[in-house]
Amino acid sequence: MVNLKAGAVLLIALLGGLYTWADGIKSRWYIFSPPVLHNLVLEALELYPNSTAGVVNHIATTLQKTHGSNHITKSPFPDHPGPSPSAPYNASAQISPYESEWLFNNAGGAMGSMYMLHASITEYLLIFGTPLGTEGHSGRHTADDYFHILEGEQWAAPAHSLIMERYPKGSVHHLKRGHVKQYKMHEGVWALELAQGWIPLMVPFGFADGFTSTLDVGTLWHTIRITGREMIRNLMHGKI
Repeated sequence: MVNLKAGAVLLIALLGGLYTWADGIKSRWYIFSPPVLHNLVLEALELYPNSTAGVVNHIATTLQKTHGSNHITKSPFPDHPGPSPSAPYNASAQISPYESEWLFNNAGGAMGSMYMLHASITEYLLIFGTPLGTEGHSGRHTADDYFHILEGEQWAAPAHSLIMERYPKGSVHHLKRGHVKQYKMHEGVWALELAQGWIPLMVPFGFADGFTSTLDVGTLWHTIRITGREMIRNLMHGKI
């Protein structure tokens, strides 16, 4: 019995040491830079002031050129017309042809749609938003989260503040690792979301509502399928 307890303590100590070591060097495996992504978002917003789909397409195709198709999935709006700042809003251009790659996400009481551009052990990059509006709990995560607003405005507040934070189009909401907020996304809010840290540890929060509330087995399965597919693909190309 003593030997078993000693072995358990040693195992816990080894795992703790391994985690501490890996946590200290995890940034070596990042391929995205929040400031660079922010500049890309601003560039896309200037090119496509009247089309969120155009903004998304520009971001996705640019990232494919800079990071390669091994790490970035296909653009969700591949047939979107080229940049034309004076072009009027076109509703039909805002519908993606890749229906099976889009997912509903229910987490922390909030609901939105998402499209995965990248998923690996230490990073994910996705398009997230809602044409209807939603509100919920941010979650307390093992990753830094950078929410680049592409359309609309997000509101947020930590528990101790009586003042609302406002994040309009073109801004970035940085939710630091381990922090938590209430947030609200108004009608027609879309964002490019980058998370950097230990992504698998965020999965329980992302799946909890599906198991306890919506019971949407189809969406759960497709979320696991797409996320797993991208994580494995990136691992096969050397991206942790």
